[in-house]
Amino acid sequence: LDLFVDSPLHICAQILLRIENGLMAAIPREEIKTLYSHPQVFGQCRSWILKNFPNADLVEVSSTTKAAQIAKDQAAQGAAALGGPLAAEMYGLTLLEESIQDRATNTTRFLVIGEKPCPPTGKDRTSILFAIHDRPGSLVKALQAFDQFHINMSKIESRPSKRKDWEYIFYVDLSGHCDDVKVAEALEELGKHCSLVKLLGSYPDAGE
Repeated sequence: LDLFVDSPLHICAQILLRIENGLMAAIPREEIKTLYSHPQVFGQCRSWILKNFPNADLVEVSSTTKAAQIAKDQAAQGAAALGGPLAAEMYGLTLLEESIQDRATNTTRFLVIGEKPCPPTGKDRTSILFAIHDRPGSLVKALQAFDQFHINMSKIESRPSKRKDWEYIFYVDLSGHCDDVKVAEALEELGKHCSLVKLLGSYPDAGE
């Protein structure tokens, strides 16, 4: 997400894929001391980990593929990985347990990036990012723009800005297309309360 701040590319589509995670290793289950995986996978499997490996060390890595590689290379040290069956197959690991995610309907959202914006379809989603002025009440005033023009905000998350200290970038998903009159008016109003507003793209809403 951080790369969007300076990127000229647009979000053109979103793809929602059902993700199944499993426990993979090159050693027996009772020899496992350390679990490796991506932070998101640890979050998706938190209850299972607490129940099955409450004393294991959890080490976050950049991907489940990297975790599988470590599980293979450091098997003698008690390493195992959490991830999908493809990663286990790639590194010749045994899938000791399948479907360990806490939610059976667990899905991961992937974004399709391109150079050209997408035209309206009638059922769209718009993604933006913005930064607010460092003043009391700035975030409340910024978000009121969506309420004022009756725009549904389906997602919001914040990340530390790399532009300057103590600044946060807010990533927001809205219902509608940026060419819709109400969405355009809401974004214009939002800009009055922000130090930065950037449209990341409008694209067909696949639902979640």
